[in-house]
Amino acid sequence: MNQPVPENEDHETRLRRLRMRSWRRGMKEMDLILGNFADTALRNLSIEHLDAHETLMDEPDQDIYSWISGAAPTPQVFRASIARILDNMS
Repeated sequence: MNQPVPENEDHETRLRRLRMRSWRRGMKEMDLILGNFADTALRNLSIEHLDAHETLMDEPDQDIYSWISGAAPTPQVFRASIARILDNMS
């Protein structure tokens, strides 16, 4: 499900694309969680954290939801991204 990143994409366009991907996940719970995160936090992420978030967006909704809900352990590579999302929810 890797989305190709358009060449020469500016930062604002990237934020809009990631916001759209966040709100159009396919699982309503993830639409709400990731969409709200995109609306409130994406703009403030460093490029490194934005890259990590974009990598997380390629994971299946069921996996991300399991990590966020604590039903499954979060893989090391996604722990910081999931922590940012959880912090944003509180």
